[in-house]
Amino acid sequence: MLKDKKILLGVSGSIAIYKSIELLRRFTKAGAQVKVVMTPSAKRFITPLAFEAAGSEEVLDEHTESWHTRNNHIHVGEDYDIFVIAPATANTINKLSNGIADNLLLQTALAFDKPKILAPSMNTKMYQNQFTQASLKLLRLNGYQMVEPVTKELACGTEGVGAMAEVEDIFYMAAKALLQDPFWMDRYAIVTGGGTIERIDDVRYISNFSSGKQACALAKALYLKGAKVELITTKECQELPKEIELFKVESAQQMKEYLDERISVAKKGILKKPDLINDLTQPQLVQKKPYLFMAAAVSDYRPKYPQKGKLKKEQIGDEWCLELVKNIDILSSIDKEGIVTIGFKAEMDEKNALENAQKMLRAKNLDAVCLNLVKGPTTFGSDQNQIVFITEDKAIKSPVKEKLELALDITEIAKALDE
Repeated sequence: MLKDKKILLGVSGSIAIYKSIELLRRFTKAGAQVKVVMTPSAKRFITPLAFEAAGSEEVLDEHTESWHTRNNHIHVGEDYDIFVIAPATANTINKLSNGIADNLLLQTALAFDKPKILAPSMNTKMYQNQFTQASLKLLRLNGYQMVEPVTKELACGTEGVGAMAEVEDIFYMAAKALLQDPFWMDRYAIVTGGGTIERIDDVRYISNFSSGKQACALAKALYLKGAKVELITTKECQELPKEIELFKVESAQQMKEYLDERISVAKKGILKKPDLINDLTQPQLVQKKPYLFMAAAVSDYRPKYPQKGKLKKEQIGDEWCLELVKNIDILSSIDKEGIVTIGFKAEMDEKNALENAQKMLRAKNLDAVCLNLVKGPTTFGSDQNQIVFITEDKAIKSPVKEKLELALDITEIAKALDE
């Protein structure tokens, strides 16, 4: 998802530098081109060769800086899209805030006029020191984004705030800075996912094979594009960015109740906090049409008489006729006025799939339907998918892709529904 993106990764002298190798690999695995910039103290922990072996282009430090090539602190600022400093020590942070540039990392940062992200890493007392806190505040006011440190046992043996954030948190903040889209920024996006669970008793239930992976991928893609994302799901979601609000549900009725509430909230808009960087001194209400991506697989039927406790087979006998009733049709019953609604339809009947999806589009008054055929590499639980994006006047078929990559494509196609 970061193909053609170019990232500068600054590393300063902290024991957390070992995580920077993992972060570098995460960036390169996502397709980004990465160059590491090191301070002299950083090289006391890890050699430049280690970063180059892990995927960095030629490391920029005092020994490799060249004015015969573009490997210098001015030209990398022109060639790269974002500067991520992780770990950022107290020394680096306090120098940055005062415009001091006595090493190549600081010189690069001072000349870099694109998005910059800091991931602080230091002892708790150093982090809480009034000078460090004042520096962090000043850097925020001057456009730096912070991946806040976490509380845990530190290398010095004490427990407290100051440990560098997890690699995934840093990765997602950087990816969001690179991929955010003005269309999605400050816009609500609600995603539902997973197969609903309809209880027979307290140990048995009716459900389906939906894994919820495409819903998780959609939530991540929308977050990366800048939306305010809420995910209502029956399934666990791996590596979900912390800013995504998660609502765990079981039944169709629970999902419907949460969905009604969140749609009502979404229609009111987003209240932006004061932001001195953009001359916003008062809270501002931003009202963009919300989007609903209904990727959940809602059970068509539910037990008519769900039981408390566990039904014993001695009570049931040799045969069990389970009485079912039709479940609530969430997409037909929610209030869709003022919200772009996209349904998802899984089909196994390739011959009639498109016709069935078009019927769904009209019968449930949807803006679009994402149709996927459950077979081969796109079967339930797979990491790949293929969809046909269907509206009233067109159908766009995607190739088979990783679900996150496909989700990013869906966010682009879906923009046309409110343009």
